[in-house]
Amino acid sequence: MATIPERQTSRAAGWSRRIGSFSLVLLLTALGGYRLDLVDTPPFLWVLAIVALLAALALLLAGLALSRLWNFGDRGGRDLSVGALLAVLVLAPYGIAAYWATVYPPLRDISTDLDDPPVLDTSDRTSDMNALSPPTPGEQSLQARAYPLVTGRSYNLPFETVVDAVETVLDRRDWQLTAPYPDINGQSEATINAVARGFVIGLPADVAIRVTDDGEQVVVDMRSASRYGRYDLGDNAARITDFLGELDQEVAGQVGATPAE
Repeated sequence: MATIPERQTSRAAGWSRRIGSFSLVLLLTALGGYRLDLVDTPPFLWVLAIVALLAALALLLAGLALSRLWNFGDRGGRDLSVGALLAVLVLAPYGIAAYWATVYPPLRDISTDLDDPPVLDTSDRTSDMNALSPPTPGEQSLQARAYPLVTGRSYNLPFETVVDAVETVLDRRDWQLTAPYPDINGQSEATINAVARGFVIGLPADVAIRVTDDGEQVVVDMRSASRYGRYDLGDNAARITDFLGELDQEVAGQVGATPAE
């Protein structure tokens, strides 16, 4: 009588589930620690890279286990399903980020004034952060095409009124000022610097808001530059347009005025 070989349990399926679970836990722990300022940005980015490699490995092992189940009838269908599901769940944000990288322009320093951008505070910047440099003509053209709404504001209002409105909008945000609000008595220009967090995972960006009284109007320009990453995935432009849009509402609410052409 022929004997039926005992079905083996796929080791690849078990490891797929374990590694997939670990990658998800590591990702959530890293995100939580980074949001709570328990982890610095460079180690956090390395952890994100490790998480992606682990999730890819879990997905690869799930594929190997599926091949064993299909060809040799090994056990482990539940483990490989869980492992593959967790791996896909972890890799989904990376896939979205990769898609955004193809949609948004390769920029990381955005300003409403491309010829004379507001000066950023570099006192706490380190060598591992993105270098700050004037935008090239190609970058200027690329920003103008991609972000036509990133423009400065001009108000027919007193200089002090506009500065107060800027500070009011800033107070509503959890941005960290790099210095106290400047003393504007007798001044015709003031620049406020802060560090803002990204909308998605909270990567830092340096922000400068410059208010200038040119004698006829008060002009507000803004600049936002990512500290890390080759691309900002639209983060800086969204930050500027959101802030200046709220500034328009604040100014209109205070004095019933709208920005000049």
